[in-house]
Parts: sequence; C-alpha cells; structure tokens
Amino acid sequence: MQAMTIKELQSDEEILQAFPIMKQLRTHLDKDTYLELVTEAQAKNRYKLFALVESKDIVAVVGFEPMTTLYYGRFVWVCDLVTDSKQRSRGYGDELLKFVEGWAQENGYESVALSSGLKRIDAHRFYEDKMNYDKVSYVFKKSRG
Repeated sequence: MQAMTIKELQSDEEILQAFPIMKQLRTHLDKDTYLELVTEAQAKNRYKLFALVESKDIVAVVGFEPMTTLYYGRFVWVCDLVTDSKQRSRGYGDELLKFVEGWAQENGYESVALSSGLKRIDAHRFYEDKMNYDKVSYVFKKSRG
C-alpha cells in the first residue's frame, strides 16, 4: 500500500470529487442531489464526509453523524462507507472504519453504529468477522405515499 491520507471534504469542490465513489453505493443520486444532500446534512446534522486518498486519488469515502439517542447514548452513526469497486479488498474500508472509531473515541462518543442492506452479505461479513461489530437490530423504514 502506498502512502494514504484521510481528508475531510468540506468545500463543494471537495465533496464533488468524492461523487464517483459515493455513486457506487448511492446509485439513485445524481451529482446535484448528492451535493445538496451532503451540504444540508453537514449544516443540519453535523454530517462529516472523509475521503481516503492514495496517490492523489480518492479510493474510499465515509460519511457519518455524531448522534445522541436514549438507546445508544452518545454514538457515531456511519451513514455511508464505500470503497471504489476497482480498489476493494485492499484494507481501505478497514482504515476508514478504524478512523471513525478513533474519531468517536477522541470526541467522547461511546460507540459506532451502522446499518447495512439485507442483501449485502460481503459487507456483513466485513463488519462482523473482520471489524468485530455485533448485529443488534433490524432497521425498518416506511416511506410516504
């Protein structure tokens, strides 16, 4: 592995540089909607977007929100975690998730939580077997209409 850096993406330009990677996870988003949602989440929900950069290229991104609930207490919710499909199985997701765990600890948050789609079996193996996350619940959703 070459020299890696993890960088917070804050400007519109930086956020848009991560779009090709994020689009691999959030296939329903177009560039404008993606930018609008990221900037709104940053302003309203303290959403943070970080990129793992190797040789000047973004190879993986993570988006998370620090939260407080009665169930989890103070925790960090990982909203988005994706590695470029051409760069998978090189430890990038591991690096970013460990980064989030470190950020949580440094900022006084007790745990890190996330949800993963039911059909993402490889992702589940990664979270449970490699990263030692426990499966603690199902997430339910009801859309309007």
